[in-house]
Amino acid sequence: MALGWLHDRLGAGRVAGITRAIRAATSGVADLVLPRVCVACDGPLRPHESGVVCGWCWSRLDALPFPQCARCGHPHIMHGCTWCEQLPAYVRAARSVCWVPGGSGGEIVHALKYEGWRAAADGMAQRMARLAWPRDVIDERTALVPVPLSPARLRERGFNQSELIARALSSRWRIPVWTDALARARDTESQTRLSPVDRLRNVAGAFDVSSATSSRLRGAHVMLVDDVVTTGATMNACAEALVARGARILSYVTFGRARAASDRPLS
Repeated sequence: MALGWLHDRLGAGRVAGITRAIRAATSGVADLVLPRVCVACDGPLRPHESGVVCGWCWSRLDALPFPQCARCGHPHIMHGCTWCEQLPAYVRAARSVCWVPGGSGGEIVHALKYEGWRAAADGMAQRMARLAWPRDVIDERTALVPVPLSPARLRERGFNQSELIARALSSRWRIPVWTDALARARDTESQTRLSPVDRLRNVAGAFDVSSATSSRLRGAHVMLVDDVVTTGATMNACAEALVARGARILSYVTFGRARAASDRPLS
């Protein structure tokens, strides 16, 4: 009755926002007294829906279309694959689930990274686990290595979203997560608003591998995990550090992939 009164006075959108804020603050207790809402669209979650994202939002993901490049997984939208040109020769394959921003993918990533909805990582990993890979990648993949955050960013956020995704993938692919394999050697500026050239400069030499993990890396096919890939600059810098310490080959897996100018359909 009280909830209905709030809907009448404030509107469904504002009530959903208040519900989310209260649930985030009071965690499990709120589940007993407040309806569950989707962290992406603020709509109600149905009783049979697990997780924190509704089925409608998962269905609205702007999935990368086919046909795709067999190596980098990028759609052949205009004139064949140009995304492979951004990848070093030692990157075997790359795969992503959906375009971001666009559809509900960007909203889900935002809820995880900036609103603290850690449970969203499991649903993201569930869809990443379904991606198709060349047979040799499936046979050889040794471990998952999440792209690390800087110590300052980790303290601010309280978690590394890439590590959460990697751990959820680990249980599905049955390979370990090596969280100690890679670290930020220095703080870097956020890549979000940098040009492609500035992105390269920003992350050059920004990652390091501890000598203690070199023996595990030797000859390994490492799966590098991140939430979103844009130009590939950050993942390439990580891959360079891992190869320098003995990794034989790498593959990239992300939930989202940013469109390049040539990927945008003509209006």
